[in-house]
Amino acid sequence: MRFSSRAEYGLRAIVNLARNYPRKKNIRQVSIEEQIPRKYLEHLFAFLRDKKLIESTRGKKGGYFLSCDPEEIKVGRIIEALEGPISVRGCGLCRAEKKCSSSIVWLKLEREMKKTLNSINLSELI
Repeated sequence: MRFSSRAEYGLRAIVNLARNYPRKKNIRQVSIEEQIPRKYLEHLFAFLRDKKLIESTRGKKGGYFLSCDPEEIKVGRIIEALEGPISVRGCGLCRAEKKCSSSIVWLKLEREMKKTLNSINLSELI
């Protein structure tokens, strides 16, 4: 399985905000530091704000900041917010799922991936 640039850039950007927690940071700074195109970052931040992972304030002293302590945010939550449900298999689309001898492999892999991602706090990446 491979995650999209949305997950890669989104995780890098939110780690950047975590390093600055609880202070605000403007999008231009994050864009430069993480080498993420500003327009794309604006899109990601809007999405992360909708998912209640970050907040923002407008104005001269405005900026973006984490909605809670980095210790309370699991990497799995961030990835799922950006990518949707974590899945390594397409078994839901396959008619042979109940008879498929390989589905157990994909199910175990998916469980372990979720377990790993949900065992890592954002604070561990700072």
